[in-house]
Amino acid sequence: MTVTRFAPSPTGRLHVGNIRTALHNWMLAHKSGGTFILRIDDTDAERSREEYVEAIRADLAWLGIAADREERQSARLDRYEAAFENLREAGRIYPAYETQQELELKRKIQLGRGLPPIYDRAALALSEEQRAAKEAEGIQPHWRFRLDQEEPIGWEDGVRGTQKFDPAQLSDPVVRRADGSWLYMLPSTVDDIDMGVTQVLRGEDHVSNTAVQIQMFTALHAAQFAAAKQVPDFAHEALLVGKEGKLSKRLGSLGCDAFRERGIEPEAIVALLARLGTSLPVEPIADRAKLLETFDLSTFGRAPAKFDDAELDRVNTAIVHAMPFDAVKHRLPEGMDEAGWHAVQPNVATVGEVGEWWRLVTGPIEQLEFSDEDRAYLAEAAATLEWGEDPWHALTAALKDMTGRKGKALFLPLRQALTGMDHGPDMGELLPLIGEEAARRRLERAAAS
Repeated sequence: MTVTRFAPSPTGRLHVGNIRTALHNWMLAHKSGGTFILRIDDTDAERSREEYVEAIRADLAWLGIAADREERQSARLDRYEAAFENLREAGRIYPAYETQQELELKRKIQLGRGLPPIYDRAALALSEEQRAAKEAEGIQPHWRFRLDQEEPIGWEDGVRGTQKFDPAQLSDPVVRRADGSWLYMLPSTVDDIDMGVTQVLRGEDHVSNTAVQIQMFTALHAAQFAAAKQVPDFAHEALLVGKEGKLSKRLGSLGCDAFRERGIEPEAIVALLARLGTSLPVEPIADRAKLLETFDLSTFGRAPAKFDDAELDRVNTAIVHAMPFDAVKHRLPEGMDEAGWHAVQPNVATVGEVGEWWRLVTGPIEQLEFSDEDRAYLAEAAATLEWGEDPWHALTAALKDMTGRKGKALFLPLRQALTGMDHGPDMGELLPLIGEEAARRRLERAAAS
């Protein structure tokens, strides 16, 4: 069974980039009836906030991305400790004592010599006496995972194809800080083992992390930390960019709160992000099952995926124009029925705009100024108005025969008098909602203006 995971750190709100990652992992799991895990990576006790955990849950719920399970890294610290000890006993984790300043100086020297800025493994050359001396001076070590540099690291990536890394060109990653807190690499690998994750889908900025973690999987299995020998399949999708380039500066403002404030429907966000960066066309598809049917990693491209607010607005408008009354009735102005929704629906880009158009029915409307000729015409319209099954077309047909007016001269003064606007919903649908008494009153007031 396919098992995927989305693993946000609760140090801030979700933005469009990680919403896309969450959605694609949900789709990858649910297309095959698998399991989607929400894993809260909250090992950073200083920066993690419970309010952000609640916000992550609420945003995913609003988007309809429901987790089948939820896990918390803060509840699994004993497992990371056990893995750490297993790897240390196996000689795959070692202490290092360089300060951040010393490491930065080493990197600058390597770059100056035209060398890759990777860790030189100086800590491995320290004797037990030298280590003891440093700790006697109060220098606490951070801990690194020792990469096996003998064999190349490779995997078949679900998006990028065949991937190969020379471990000698990678730094031994720090897995634990001097204060005992964890970095991302080891806890994530332990979780993927324990939770039976079968596919890891994430951004292409994690490609080198994957190379390291593949060795961690192998080392943990060799150290008898886990019985299962399976390593997940990995896929790395292209990152989002904006129309003008990097999106990162704007990502913080592209969260669910901002989308809600703009009147964007969750179905529009899902429809856009489901296919953004794939060879499939972005379409206003509100049916999640239809999106799942066409979801396939083979359609994902290597080129950066362009996020465009205008495209989101286009999709959202199309979604709104297709929404049935039952889906929106609880969000409509008081008194607005299905006929009212049907009348104004083609004129709105968001459901939030409905109230402005509904005002054309409930009033008050703006009183416009008319020419003497148009005032006489409107007085005739008020006298001619008869209420029946289709009052608008009956009125305009009668006025056309009586006055000889046609086109704009026939229709526009009537719309202006009845709505205070020169454009808007179809008058054939709107006039019955305004009602006979209000319509005649508006025509008579316009004729007397």
